Amino acid sequence: MDVRPCRSCKQLFNYLSGPPICPSCQDKLEKKFKVVREYVRENPHATMQEIANAGEVSVKQLKNWVREERLKFSDDSPIGLDCMNCGKTIKFGKYCESCKGKMANALSGMAEHEPAEPVAPPPKSSSHNRMRFLEN
Repeated sequence: MDVRPCRSCKQLFNYLSGPPICPSCQDKLEKKFKVVREYVRENPHATMQEIANAGEVSVKQLKNWVREERLKFSDDSPIGLDCMNCGKTIKFGKYCESCKGKMANALSGMAEHEPAEPVAPPPKSSSHNRMRFLEN
């Protein structure tokens, strides 16, 4: 059992996984997310600070939601984040489409390659590699 203090309200709770916040604060954060999502739909040209003020959340939290691909800005929105690989401006996620494609190709290329040589089994143990015990 992992008991931790909530990052928001500092109360102890049984931590399972994810961000270290209690279920009560998680519910409050979800309600704020719904408010922010609706505000972004109604005001597609709003700035990041305007959205944060409307939803009563931090700009950092907004960026987290964008990186998690839970929140997406329209193509004509002035808001954008930098691709974590090349720095190109993106509207959601962590990587631009170009970098995503390159990473997918690299991963699929690695999966297609066969190992050059099979791994040889370890040599049979000889007497000098065995464990020894000291007697009294």
